Amino acid sequence: MEIKIILLFFGSIIAFWVSSICGGGASLVLIPSLTQLVSLSSVPVALTIGTFASSASKIIVFKQNINWKVFYWFVPFAIPTVWLGAYLIKYTNPIYLEFFIAIFLISNVFSLFKPKEKLFDQQKPYPNYVLSIIGFLAGFVSGITGAIGLIFNKFYLRYGLSKEEIVATRAANEIFLHLIKLILYFSLGLATKDSVYFGITIAIAATISAITVKKLLPYVSENMFRRIGYSAMVISGIFLLVNASIQIIRQDSMALTSEVFSDSYETRLSWKESQLSLEFSYDDGFEVEQKITFEELPLTLRVKYNELVTNSQKAMFEKVYSFGKTSYEIYLIQNGKIHMFEDIP
Repeated sequence: MEIKIILLFFGSIIAFWVSSICGGGASLVLIPSLTQLVSLSSVPVALTIGTFASSASKIIVFKQNINWKVFYWFVPFAIPTVWLGAYLIKYTNPIYLEFFIAIFLISNVFSLFKPKEKLFDQQKPYPNYVLSIIGFLAGFVSGITGAIGLIFNKFYLRYGLSKEEIVATRAANEIFLHLIKLILYFSLGLATKDSVYFGITIAIAATISAITVKKLLPYVSENMFRRIGYSAMVISGIFLLVNASIQIIRQDSMALTSEVFSDSYETRLSWKESQLSLEFSYDDGFEVEQKITFEELPLTLRVKYNELVTNSQKAMFEKVYSFGKTSYEIYLIQNGKIHMFEDIP
């Protein structure tokens, strides 16, 4: 435990220091590490404790740079949805949302290759209703994942704020969300002893980072700040995509297998209790086979199955899609042998 805390502490200092230069994103960088230390439902708790301390310390250090217009239109619309997101943690798996967030972050790779003039030409204040929509979405994503940093980085970068204003305004927008999430997480029983320990570790590291970064930020140009911001979004997206993919494969027993037979080639994808096969036969061409339940068979085939099932010990059913027709296959194990019956209802 002590070694994990030490590694997390120094890793968090670096992550929050880099995130200040990038405009945010320490939480998303830390998610892959935290998933190896605490349960998935405890990751948002640990992150929120740390990011709350980070936001509070940044407000103290950069309070004169807060853009209050963004704050007033962002926060009121984010508060209701952060409650919803935090509540849904008990009933949903946040790893799927993280997977799609990763795809969104990686899509910003094209902004890295835009010329300097185009990067700054795109900056303009959004209408107030757009600010409220951004706040609405940010609250929900923050509640269910515990992190919103880089996800909405593009919004801050294109609004026309300076680098100091981005750091300060983001902190002001997020501190109330983090406070609400902490209350919800503890009231819903999502906080564990380990998540609190790791959260406090991140909080101390985040505070140290915020105090020291004020001296470093003036040496970063506005153009470089934006380039680094987009780069951080893409890099974090890649790390998040790899981590989410591994977790999904591990949790849902996802597997991809292939087999070569004398007259056909078959690739099979398994996910949870579902199974989908793509088969190429020299006689029948391409076929897609989907494993189904007995209840999904047509009534006529269920009647035929009941006639066949005499001494069967086990049965499996597949729906087969091929060019111009749909058929069904019934596999029965009788006397230690597998018998296959194919029919078109």
